[in-house]
Amino acid sequence: MVEKVITLENISLLDFLGSENENIRQIAAAFPQSKIVSRGNEIRIQGRAPEILRINDVINMLLQHFNRFGHITPDHVKEYITLEGVPFEENQRNDVIVYGNKGLVVKPKSANQRKLVESAFKNDLVFALGPAGTGKTYIAVALAVRALKNREVKRIIITRPAVEAGENLGFLPGDLQEKLDPYLRPIYDALSDMVPSEKLKFYQETRVIEIAPLAYMRGRTLHDAFVLLDEAQNTTSEQIKMFLTRMGPNSKVIITGDQTQVDLPKRQKSGLSESLHVLKDVKGIGVVNLSGKDVIRHKLVKSIIEAYEKDETAKIQKRDEYNSRKSQDQGTA
Repeated sequence: MVEKVITLENISLLDFLGSENENIRQIAAAFPQSKIVSRGNEIRIQGRAPEILRINDVINMLLQHFNRFGHITPDHVKEYITLEGVPFEENQRNDVIVYGNKGLVVKPKSANQRKLVESAFKNDLVFALGPAGTGKTYIAVALAVRALKNREVKRIIITRPAVEAGENLGFLPGDLQEKLDPYLRPIYDALSDMVPSEKLKFYQETRVIEIAPLAYMRGRTLHDAFVLLDEAQNTTSEQIKMFLTRMGPNSKVIITGDQTQVDLPKRQKSGLSESLHVLKDVKGIGVVNLSGKDVIRHKLVKSIIEAYEKDETAKIQKRDEYNSRKSQDQGTA
């Protein structure tokens, strides 16, 4: 058995260790072969040398994070345990999309989210497809904020089709903007994670960041901008064609959508599905498919998505069997 003592100097023990030493207890749970005890400003680690070195790396990464952002959360601890063994600066350089508010680090959390980031770097137009909770909109917003901070673009334009998902806009209180705000709320939430509130307010007032319904895009040329079309499954063929032809010089566009949640009238074809078919052979367009495995919400969301996918597969199989029997009956008649 080997023992190592780490002394925490000039640091808020409550902010670093967490309430009731929650952060240290989380590290201890991840390395059950070692004993980790926090007393005062000392962390004592007992165990085999290789594992002590791994624990030491995790704590050093957490200390560097704390010195940069001023606090540590259990989510940060979990993240750095997962990344243990990767040098802190290398990890930051390779994965971080943008640093948000209050020490938030926005980075891809799944293989397909990473594919989305890579595709956005390589292509000026990217389709990000997948069910709710896969982080496609959040990652797209982060990429837009990154581009603005790096002065790669002069503005961010985020839009959604104002399609009613079982509600009627006319019965909602307020003016048009107030009626539309609930549809755009996920965008505001993502931006508020990544841009300080006063700066976000200034950006919106000066139209550096513009959030508007899709109808407002008609007739415009979107140049020097990072443009995000969210919930694109609810566009008509005419709408998405109109949007795609708005691209101007030095524009980057990400289109997100979930083809299983179309809120258009039953006889109305989704413009997203049609555009994917029409543009399938056009070079310079990236398409990234996310799945239930990429869901980063409550664990039940993943199970719910899988259940619906299973049910939909069963329905398709029954329909195919019915059509097959029908064809056979007609052939013998």
